Amino acid sequence: MMKKTKEDIAEIYKSVQDHICKELTRHDGKGEFHEDLWQRPEGGGGRTRIFKNGRIIEKGGVALSAVHGKTPDKILQKLKLEKADFFATGVSIVLHPHNPHVPIIHMNIRYFEMDNGVHWFGGGIDLTPHYVVPEDAHYFHTEVKRVCDQFDSAYYPKFKSWADDYFFIKHRNETRGIGGIFYDHLKPDTDEKFQKTLDFSVAIGNLFPDIYGHFMGKNHEIKFDDNHKAWQNMRRGRYVEFNLVWDAGTKFGLDTNGRTESILMSMPPNAGWEYMHTPESGSAEEQTLRLLIKGMDWVNWKP
Repeated sequence: MMKKTKEDIAEIYKSVQDHICKELTRHDGKGEFHEDLWQRPEGGGGRTRIFKNGRIIEKGGVALSAVHGKTPDKILQKLKLEKADFFATGVSIVLHPHNPHVPIIHMNIRYFEMDNGVHWFGGGIDLTPHYVVPEDAHYFHTEVKRVCDQFDSAYYPKFKSWADDYFFIKHRNETRGIGGIFYDHLKPDTDEKFQKTLDFSVAIGNLFPDIYGHFMGKNHEIKFDDNHKAWQNMRRGRYVEFNLVWDAGTKFGLDTNGRTESILMSMPPNAGWEYMHTPESGSAEEQTLRLLIKGMDWVNWKP
């Protein structure tokens, strides 16, 4: 089996984007994607698909990019890399639902390669409920673990811990949501391992619409009121804080002169902040904050 080229990987990721968009459209039943093709002046480009007029999804984006060119000095210094041209391709997704009982979800798979032979895979999937429901958290983590275990039984515990640390809002001392998995700088050193790592990233991509389709169908008809929407906006505010202050993907995109509109498609349609807000004692909001901590073992959770 010949090792896939960077062009092959970009085409494979295009297929993942197509699959995800098709399935999300089916699950929503009303909205549709609008495609925006763009070119990067320094090399490459992408196709950003934005979901509009959804029945369940208020705002969503499924972006694919394949960019190349001179590696910015800022990236070389940060990652301690020798000077060489780079190629990067990936699929990145964030969905914001209308109903506060449907969670925000993010997924990203990516591949990076330099002319000098340096290469690696990265990615992950994580869930950010506005209200943490243990049964839903158990389902999400069980499904992610199932896919991880098909490739390596060590993947889930390692990547789950990595996600707990990564998706952490340090200035708030709380996790962004219930985590998931996160991995980066996976550097397969044989053709067989390279193919396995690529297949793993594709499997995570293809799992995405199945998981979110479950939550779309299960939770979108749960009743909500203005108080739920106000809480949703505050949790969206936390999401904004993480993405703008801590997220490495946002920083990489901006540092490489990426397309700002596509990079910031992860932002919610609206968000809120309330000074010194404290949830009512015993409320679902307070319980959610109590569960936004590292190290939760959702796979083995029992009611």
